[in-house]
Amino acid sequence: MTLRIALADDQALVREGLKALLQRLGVEVLVEAEDGAALLAGVADVPVDVIVSDVRMPGLDGIAMLRELRRRGSVTPVIMLTTFDDEGLMIAAVEAGAQGFLMKGASAAELRDAIQRVHRGEQWLAPVTVDPLRVRLAPRDAAPPNGEFTAREVEILRLLAGGYSNKEIARSLNLAEGTVKNYVSDILAKLGTRDRTRAVLKAITLRIV
Repeated sequence: MTLRIALADDQALVREGLKALLQRLGVEVLVEAEDGAALLAGVADVPVDVIVSDVRMPGLDGIAMLRELRRRGSVTPVIMLTTFDDEGLMIAAVEAGAQGFLMKGASAAELRDAIQRVHRGEQWLAPVTVDPLRVRLAPRDAAPPNGEFTAREVEILRLLAGGYSNKEIARSLNLAEGTVKNYVSDILAKLGTRDRTRAVLKAITLRIV
């Protein structure tokens, strides 16, 4: 299946280069934008499978764009690209609801793989994934989970990482919203956390998702 993406970067040469490379690898770029505002306008009219966006852009940057996208109720997977090896940006992207975080120095094949994986509901956070999160969460959140996770709980954790609400998770998995709420409560208890964002970050740290 050909995956369709939206691509945002304020540098036209970067956009054109990424577009050409990805199309050779079977990824179709349907929307191109020079900033977050243009991307939001584009994906409102043209549905895509995955959004790939630079983090730092003039005007509405990638993080602000992602927050607005999630506020509007969109659950389209988002990969953030950056030239800065900064764990703070990665954590901010995850907290805003990104499924992927990738350096611009990655190969086109790596980006294609990231697109395919986030489209399947997985996470792709590289290269500053585990260690910065461990530093950020330690020592309080460094303890192992209180019990094993079922396949359903891992599935729900992945949807939480994607910014899905309980209602959206229930619809996606054909469950009652109350059942999802109970699952989320159990997940928070097992991870020893009080909120969904910290639960997702800890789950990523512990390689649960």
